[in-house]
Parts: sequence; structure tokens; C-alpha cells
Amino acid sequence: MLDIGLVTWLVTIGFVVALLAVDLVLAAVRPHRVGFAEATAWSVFYVLVAVGFGVWFLLAYGGQAGTEYFAGYIVEKSLSVDNLFVFVIIMTTFAVPEKHQHKVLTFGIVLALLMRAAFIAVGATLLSLFSFMFLIFGLVLIFTAVQLFRHRDEDPDVENNVVVKAARRLLPTTEDYVEGKLVTKVDGRRMVTPLFVVLVAIGGVDLLFALDSIPAVFGVTEEPYIVFTANAFALLGLRALFFLVKGLLDRLVYLSAGLALILAFIGVKLMLHWAHVDISESVPEIPTPLSLGVIIGILLVVTVASLVKTRRDPTAKAHPGSLRGHREPGEK
Repeated sequence: MLDIGLVTWLVTIGFVVALLAVDLVLAAVRPHRVGFAEATAWSVFYVLVAVGFGVWFLLAYGGQAGTEYFAGYIVEKSLSVDNLFVFVIIMTTFAVPEKHQHKVLTFGIVLALLMRAAFIAVGATLLSLFSFMFLIFGLVLIFTAVQLFRHRDEDPDVENNVVVKAARRLLPTTEDYVEGKLVTKVDGRRMVTPLFVVLVAIGGVDLLFALDSIPAVFGVTEEPYIVFTANAFALLGLRALFFLVKGLLDRLVYLSAGLALILAFIGVKLMLHWAHVDISESVPEIPTPLSLGVIIGILLVVTVASLVKTRRDPTAKAHPGSLRGHREPGEK
């Protein structure tokens, strides 16, 4: 384990919070449609921040730590693209006005960071206490990979999500977005707006993605600081990336299959690590540099194959995939 001091943790968290605060202020003070140039500038900025941090981390803590960070960041960044698919579906399903999408995404990223911070703390504690948790995490990832691959051509059923249905049933909701407010008063009665329900939907999605992404990045590194920073810097650029690539997401037709392969690969890596520690040191482990190469290779192949496919068949459309199949009306 790396010797990461309290001051380093506090400065890092403060830096992440400061970047989030800037996003929140921009979203609250100036609701607007984010254009391509603005989205590009912010996307480049966040990538440079992540890379700059990685270079500093590599120089400060060594090549192994730096490699683990970049591998973790790439894993989380690739999984966050699947997040974007679902965000697009949610925005479309609830007809969120473009000028309020900035606010929704920023709040969604805050929720995702809070949930993942909690999962990181729990995951790190479990792994330090019980080595068999590597086996459990590996099995979870392989199960997720199989389900994602089986339902790779489907979209999540947002409207029938249990949390969303409960929110609609229990909370009085206005018909319109009321200038982007979350809560308002109508005839003296306090009501939530559809924007509140959208945030509930995104929170539910964030929870599901945290269940997948945290075991995945622990497959790359056991260091909680690296897990946190890889997640934080991957998520921070999500808002800008949404506006930059939402028109291109439909072309990544093989992304879900590729992510399923990545999750399965990391699941096997975790299980081999458990066997190496608990059964016999003769069981081989997959080194981090090899993991990084495999992950990048899968992403490159998936991207190129997707672009070739959509060029030959313009009607082909990508889907984020679902962890369970949809039931047809009347089906039990």
C-alpha cells in the first residue's frame, strides 16, 4: 500500500470539490445550451487535468503506481461512456429542456461521486479484512459482463425503474419544469418538478454503475487513493463529454459488447489474484501493464469496428445495454 498522507488526501478532495463547485455555479447562474466549442474546451481541460495529475502521481510515487492510476482512469472513463448513453435516454424520456441539462448532469456527477466514495471506503475495508472478497468481486464482474453481453442491444427501462415509479407515485409532481427548480409551490401546495424526478432516475443509475465500476477498478489496483482519483477525474469530465459526443454515441454499436469483455477480463484478473494469495503462489497473476494494454486494445477494436459497421449500415444504432431483459406486456 502507498503511504498517502492526510494532507495529500485533503488537498486532492479539495481540488475535486473546487472543480465541482465551478460546474455547479455555472449551471445555476447561467442555464444555457452548451455548444460544441464550449463542450470541446471543457473536455480537453478535464483530460489535461487527469493526465497532469497522473504525471505528478507517477513522478511522486513511482512507475507502478502511475501505471495503476492510468489503467484505472481508462477503465472508469470507458465505463462512464456507458453512463452517457443512459443519461441521453433519461434526458429524452423526460424531455429535459437543453438549457437545464447542464444542471442535471452536474448534480448527477455529484451523486455519482458521493456514492462511489462510499463504495470505495466499504470495498477497501472488505478487501483489507477478507482476501476472499477478490473472488466475490471477480464473480460479480463476470456475472455483470454476461448479463451486459446478453442484453447488449437493449436500453434500460427508465420509466419502469422501481425508484422512479415510487417517486412519481409518492411525490406530487408539476407538469412543467418551472424554470429549472427542483421544488416549487402551486396554490400553496409544495410540489416537486420533473427535474427532481430526473435526478432520482440518474441517482438510481449512478448506484447501479457504482456497483460495477468500483469492483472493476479494484481489479486494477488495491490502493483506495488511486481508486478514488481514477473515479473522480473520469466523472469530472462527464458533463462536457455528454454535450461533445451525444450525437456520436449512436455510432458506437459494439461498445456494450466491448465493456462486457473488459469487465469479464478484470473479473478473471481478480479471481486469479485471489487464487494466487489464498490457494497457491504458483497461480499466475495478470500484471497491470498487460491489463492496461488489453483494455486499450479492446476499446480501440470496439471503436474502429463500430465506425466501420455504421458506415456500411447507417441504420445501425448503438444501445447502452441492460443488466436484465425487458418483459413484454402481459409476460410474467
